Amino acid sequence: MSEFVRIMSQQDLPAEGEAREVECGEYQLCVARLNGEITVMNNICPHNGGPLGQGIIENGKIVCPWHAWAFDLKTGQAEHEPRARVPIYDFKIEGDDVLAKLD
Repeated sequence: MSEFVRIMSQQDLPAEGEAREVECGEYQLCVARLNGEITVMNNICPHNGGPLGQGIIENGKIVCPWHAWAFDLKTGQAEHEPRARVPIYDFKIEGDDVLAKLD
């Protein structure tokens, strides 16, 4: 069973409408903020390995900077390919720490 691990401090969360790349052990994460809500997802685009955390947020989706594949920030579902999805991780904030359940 997975446990919550610290991925960053609360002060390092991205600004509204932005995303950020975060490394945590063997995991590469994309942390995004939209409408005050935080999403923690896998940073690797399943299309061709692009860094989602370097992408832009548009219409509730993170858009990969390499080939413009877009993934819903709530579900991880790809916009143009129904079989593609990016894992979304549960997270919580405790004090100044942002913790994610990485599995």
